[in-house]
Amino acid sequence: MYTLTPILTACKHTLVKDYINDSVERYADNRAFTIKDNINDTHYRHVSYFSFGKQLREYGSGLLKMGLAGKRVAIIAANCYEWILTYTAVICGVGVVVPLDKELSDVEILLSLKRSKADAVVFDERHAELLLGLRGNEEYEIKHFISTKKIKEDVLSVNEVTEIGSLHLKNDTSYDSYSPDPDDVATIIFTSGTTSSSKAVMLSNRNIAANLFDLLSTEKILETDRNLVFLPLHHTFGSTGLLFFLANGACNMFCDGLRHVQKNLKEYKITTFVCVPLLLEAVYRNIMVNAEKQGKLRTIKLAIKASNGLRKLGIDARRKLFKAVLDELGGELRFIISGASAIKREVAKGFNDMGILTVQGYGLTETAPVLAAENAENIRLGSVGKAMPSVEITIENPNEDGIGEIAAKAPNVMLGYYEMPDETAAVLKDGKFYTGDLGRIDKDGYLYITGRKKNVIVLKSGKNIYPEELEELVSKLPYVNEVLVYAKKRAESSVIAVKIVYNKDYFKKDGVVLEEEEIYNLVKSDITKINEGVAAYKHIKSIALQTTPMVKTTTAKIKRHEEIK
Repeated sequence: MYTLTPILTACKHTLVKDYINDSVERYADNRAFTIKDNINDTHYRHVSYFSFGKQLREYGSGLLKMGLAGKRVAIIAANCYEWILTYTAVICGVGVVVPLDKELSDVEILLSLKRSKADAVVFDERHAELLLGLRGNEEYEIKHFISTKKIKEDVLSVNEVTEIGSLHLKNDTSYDSYSPDPDDVATIIFTSGTTSSSKAVMLSNRNIAANLFDLLSTEKILETDRNLVFLPLHHTFGSTGLLFFLANGACNMFCDGLRHVQKNLKEYKITTFVCVPLLLEAVYRNIMVNAEKQGKLRTIKLAIKASNGLRKLGIDARRKLFKAVLDELGGELRFIISGASAIKREVAKGFNDMGILTVQGYGLTETAPVLAAENAENIRLGSVGKAMPSVEITIENPNEDGIGEIAAKAPNVMLGYYEMPDETAAVLKDGKFYTGDLGRIDKDGYLYITGRKKNVIVLKSGKNIYPEELEELVSKLPYVNEVLVYAKKRAESSVIAVKIVYNKDYFKKDGVVLEEEEIYNLVKSDITKINEGVAAYKHIKSIALQTTPMVKTTTAKIKRHEEIK
């Protein structure tokens, strides 16, 4: 089994606290964060690593003063400085942190607070009315309510807790001396529940620290990098990702929202960016559409061909050749990490061809999260890279094509699902975590994800169809924004069906969108061509078209079962 070869030297710790303390000491004068208080603000606050470390100690001490040592602190808010301050302070010196998805319904929020047995909750103004309504409610265990910003006189804000801690620190060093057992629960994270009801994943300090060590050993981030914080921080890919950038001494800026990504890339001169494929594909499509409108698409394609030829001779001229394209993304973007789902091959190749190192990885909430990844020296289109240095990946019960369930043995595998022993036992067996994902490993150790075990369509003939395989083929059609392949009941059997969210602008003729029937016939013709290239039992026989987006998680994965239902 091949693993991703370490290309950098990194310190190995078992506590997140030690990685943060190292950064505060090593990069004291570097900017850890650049912050603006609202989207239209032109004033920026800069927080150095020294200041970040100081505020962590003060805020953490304030939480201890409130009696939260060893307790559970939930966070529900949009990405912001107070979010990461809370998360880091709790995990480094207070107790157990419980990040919640800000997009949950009120019912789901209340259920999550009850299930996690949260003792305190940190929240933003959007959630204030709901959460403050729980004060005095004996059905919940919440004793402390803290707002990210000051919203009411009788509600403590993060700043006020920090001030309390500042006074407390003068006589008490319990926050500094806090040293948890690396294998105790450090965070409880609810899964997005794309295939079943949400589970509460228990991760330890060792789990997260082990993943940080692997990332620090294999992915090169510079202390001069400027990172755009885009992914929701309640998601493990978002929170571990930000810790990774902090451990490298980089400066971090918070994205103003999906519609503002390109503006923020330019505004902050972003150099590194962690995102999901849906966004990256939209950015790439926008670049290509604009190039076509300006009559420059052929020039770009010729430049890529010439550039690739020069690279074979050891000459890399990409940043010069594609300067105009790179300027649309701020001019300094050098490194993109994509995760959560597979990225289209042509998009990954396109960005790499134009001089922006673009890699993807694979992981789950249960693995804190990264199990496999590409890096600058290990890229193979279509794969998700190789297993991380500390991870052993196996393919269980492979079929004749080498496809089976992906299992992992690693120090970043979760402790289990909170208060769900049967569900835990079903995935943690013989020292391995069974992911529920299907894949194969090639002769060089590159991992390919072929689908989700629960999504496999089994025909009456006994043939298996992996919907993701067909989705990849359909997604290559230029007008497809989203695609879902599923089994549709018809009489006594099932047929393979596809649901497509299409870009109606693609079907404009003389500025007018074609009639729905014309669009359907064009799509049907394309699907027929796809059918001709696959085995007969895989043929798509039902097509549904729409322009409205499908239901998705906050990491832009389609909620397959909700859509099929």
